[in-house]
Amino acid sequence: MTRLHVFAVELTEGAIRVRRGPRALTITPAPPPPDADDAPDFIVHLDDIETWDAPDNEVEIEVTELQMILRAVEEECERHGLSVEFE
Repeated sequence: MTRLHVFAVELTEGAIRVRRGPRALTITPAPPPPDADDAPDFIVHLDDIETWDAPDNEVEIEVTELQMILRAVEEECERHGLSVEFE
């Protein structure tokens, strides 16, 4: 089992939910630009990902953990034939 499997990723309408053990992270992607022809399905602003959801909202997400979260999100999107872009 790879380290990415410690993250459970759920794609919902309007949000991406990531779980690791008892902690949860809700990512709200930005809508694609209206005039973009080749826009990804999800645009995620990295500056919005700083801490876990409450009650763990005081726990900062470290850079290495963030990288694993992003990879897990990419893999889940690929599984569903969706694209994601991180800005």
